[in-house]
Amino acid sequence: MDTTVTTGEEQNVWSGGGNKPLGASYGKMMMWFFIMSDALTFSGFLAAYGFSRFKFIETWPIADEVFTHVPFFHGNFPMIYVAFMTFVLIMSSVTMVLAVDAGHKMQKNRVTWYMFLTIIGGIIFVGSQGWEWATFIKGDHGAIETKGGRILQFVDAKTGDRVGIADFSKEIAGERTQHENKSGIWFMNEGSLPSYTVNEVVEGFKANPNLLVRTELKNEEGHKTVLSREDSLKNLLGASQVVEGANLIHNEYGSRLFADFFFFITGFHGFHVFSGIVINIIIFFNVILGTYEKRRSYEMVEKVGLYWHFVDLVWVFVFTFFYLV
Repeated sequence: MDTTVTTGEEQNVWSGGGNKPLGASYGKMMMWFFIMSDALTFSGFLAAYGFSRFKFIETWPIADEVFTHVPFFHGNFPMIYVAFMTFVLIMSSVTMVLAVDAGHKMQKNRVTWYMFLTIIGGIIFVGSQGWEWATFIKGDHGAIETKGGRILQFVDAKTGDRVGIADFSKEIAGERTQHENKSGIWFMNEGSLPSYTVNEVVEGFKANPNLLVRTELKNEEGHKTVLSREDSLKNLLGASQVVEGANLIHNEYGSRLFADFFFFITGFHGFHVFSGIVINIIIFFNVILGTYEKRRSYEMVEKVGLYWHFVDLVWVFVFTFFYLV
């Protein structure tokens, strides 16, 4: 029978492992396995987003024209609030690092405060993302969707700025009726009607010669194509419905796929952040109760910290793909 001789150097390489390969505990190893599998999931989603974007690059919305809102402020502030959200999430990752470091030093009070700041940062981020969703769904200016599914927006002929349909639409009496339970024997629930009908928007457009139509197609310079007055009127003849905001069926900003990916990927990431907040809260109360002081180890804080750093890192990629590129 052959025997295998192990040198002293090889024994030193593996002697620190045993049932803890690479010196990591079972809990840490499982967290790393989860992070790697989740990273592959996000990579697939972002790869699909990138493929779809470059396939429909001519009609893809411009992020600087979509994410322009800041709570309690009126005006055009491209990417400002998204940058704020990103800063808050990154800073929460910093406080998590400080919490882990304090845990290594068995400093309970510092761990408590840094965990508390991390939780607050996560709550601010999730709340901001919810507000951004609500703003994206509600819309700002409104648009017309043609029978072919194209989106027509309205701009001022002099400045090129977007103009909301509420600013020029002409109300037409008796144009439409919102069904109610009390009106009619037969009744079926229906979705809320747009603020204006196609005819009201078209008539308002005809009455305002300073308005032009901007299509979702980009020109060579990367800007949306603005039509002449004559071409604008021709394109409005193919209008089918008024679109306000974005959902999984219609999108006033451009390609519907953009909204689909936005809701799915940012929602999936938001769910991760929310889950991280819940776990952090549990760990936070365990720290207050002295659970880890009794164990003489704050490894649980370190394990949840790995997850939190992963969530922050994923957002950096989501932020880059959706908002910057």
